[in-house]
Amino acid sequence: MYRLTLKEYKDLFNKLYTSLCLFANKYLEDIEVSKDIVQDVFIKIWVNKIEFQNENNIKSYLYTSVKNKSLDYLKSKRVKTTDHLPTLEIEKIETEAYFLREVVVVETSTIIEEAINTLPDRCAQVIRLSIKEFTNSQIAEELSISINTVKAQKKIAYRKLRPLLKDYFILIAFIFD
Repeated sequence: MYRLTLKEYKDLFNKLYTSLCLFANKYLEDIEVSKDIVQDVFIKIWVNKIEFQNENNIKSYLYTSVKNKSLDYLKSKRVKTTDHLPTLEIEKIETEAYFLREVVVVETSTIIEEAINTLPDRCAQVIRLSIKEFTNSQIAEELSISINTVKAQKKIAYRKLRPLLKDYFILIAFIFD
């Protein structure tokens, strides 16, 4: 069995907190509640001194725990009386397929964001706007640059991102399918 040291626990928290909050938010659509749920899961691990089979099981445990706590929250009487989330909607988000898809989306988004962070500032700005489905002319207007500069920055970004993301193209295709 494997138990986290304090340093490993802090590192894990720093590495996965944002991704887990975004993941919880896919269920809850309330970032503050999502943050609370993720913090509760991390606190439970530490306070209860939860042991894992190995280091690889930790991430799986975290995502599953966040999913379960999010679903419990949605099913709670307080939420039912104020939000009236349809039973059909809860059944949909309880499925394994929904869970796996959202884990892949959050993890892939994190990988893409880390890759974008390696780009020069202007390239990163252009790519982020492009991901938000801005046209080249909208990007040019937003950043006060020419359309040719937008195109040049995209070329530079794609050239630099391609080798960084080559191992993840199948995941990216899965998300946008």
